[in-house]
Amino acid sequence: MTEPAHARLLSEVAQYYSAKLEEHGATPRGVDWNGPESHQLRHRQFLRLVADAPDASVLDLGCGFGDFLSFLRSSGFRGQFTGYDVAPAMIDKARELHGETGARWCVGATPEGVFDFAIASGIFNVRGDTPDAAWADYIDRTLDVLAQASRHGFGFNILSLSSDPEKRRAHLYYADPARMLSHCLSRYGRSVALLQDYGLYEFTVLVRHGQVAPPPRPQP
Repeated sequence: MTEPAHARLLSEVAQYYSAKLEEHGATPRGVDWNGPESHQLRHRQFLRLVADAPDASVLDLGCGFGDFLSFLRSSGFRGQFTGYDVAPAMIDKARELHGETGARWCVGATPEGVFDFAIASGIFNVRGDTPDAAWADYIDRTLDVLAQASRHGFGFNILSLSSDPEKRRAHLYYADPARMLSHCLSRYGRSVALLQDYGLYEFTVLVRHGQVAPPPRPQP
């Protein structure tokens, strides 16, 4: 994918989620989730990665209006939280709701700095009319961003190709869990967990880094 094509893709994503926020407000549907129960269930999968480090720094890439910060605080997390989102309206709402004490909110897709852990929830699902190959390239690029931005590990979720075919939607992207697990094992090391047992049509991948930093992705 060329850089202009990548920029167009991110612009379309920003427009999509800005429209959802305007329509539904700061609710799960405002970030295109079904409801609060599944939203909380989705958040809980990431606790396996960060629960033992309550003072760690966390990056939330595609943070929306910052609901994951509220979840972490309610779970005892005390560390510095940084949220990035490509939709300026989301960042404005996050600042309004959460302030900037112990949190930082930024517009963009490429974070500055390195954090203890990095999380991306829901950012790989809505591909619109982007071809599958281009969307898969976007996912792989973004996983490298998460890897390079995290000292100890990162996590992400994505809709699963093993979900019921009749319930899939054309504008959404469904990933092959086996392919994603193999990709992460080969690129980021052996400490990889795939979770697909929590009742949603998706899976979560958690990657823990070893002593060697993950390699930078070659530039096209």
